[in-house]
Amino acid sequence: MYHHYPILPHSDRLSSGANLRGMSLGAGLFLVWGGFRMSWEVFSVVFLVLFAFGAGAAGPLTEGSPFPQWELVDQQGQKVSSKDLAGKTYLLWFYPTAMTSGCTREGCELRDHYAEFRKLGVEILGVSFDTPADNARFAAEQRFPFRLLSDTDRRLAVQVGAADSPEASYPKRVSFLVGGDGRVLKVYPKVDPATHAQEVLKDLQS
Repeated sequence: MYHHYPILPHSDRLSSGANLRGMSLGAGLFLVWGGFRMSWEVFSVVFLVLFAFGAGAAGPLTEGSPFPQWELVDQQGQKVSSKDLAGKTYLLWFYPTAMTSGCTREGCELRDHYAEFRKLGVEILGVSFDTPADNARFAAEQRFPFRLLSDTDRRLAVQVGAADSPEASYPKRVSFLVGGDGRVLKVYPKVDPATHAQEVLKDLQS
C-alpha cells in the first residue's frame, strides 16, 4: 500500500520516513522504498525479480513432477548422483540429524524392511546436512545397509522443499519416492519415523 505525497525538494536518498511511500510527479508516480526513490515501472520490475527468486524456493514437489538432478557424497566419500540411479526406483528420505532418536528410529525401520524394498527393486538413500564422517558413524552404529548422503550446501533440500533456505540448520523430515523415469511417484511431507517404512511399502505394493 502506498500514499500520495507532494513533491519535496530533497535528495533522492532519504534518511527517514516510511519504508514505502508514493509521490506524484505530474502524470507519473515515484516510490520511496528503503530510502531510495524509483519510478513505479522500476519498482514493478524489482518486485517481479524478487518474487521470481522467492518462488525458486517453493514447497515440496508434487507427484508426477520431474525430480531435480543431483549429485551428493555418501558416508564413504563416494559421489552418488541421480544419473547413477537412472531407470531405478528409489526412496530419498531426508532426516534432520544423524544419531538423534527420531532419525535413528526411522533409519532402523527402513533397515529392518530393507530386504522387502530390495525385492521390489527399490533403492534407499538417506539425506541430511551432516558431514560424511558423522553419517559414516551413524551408519556403522546402526548397521544401515544403505547409503547416507550429505547435502551440506542445502542445495537439493531447498530445491525440493526439504529446507526453506540455505541457512536452515537441518532438513525437514520428508521423503520422496522417485521412479525410474526420474519423476516423483509419491511425496511424504509428514513422516512418522515409527511407521514410514511400512507406509512406503504399502504404497509400492498397492
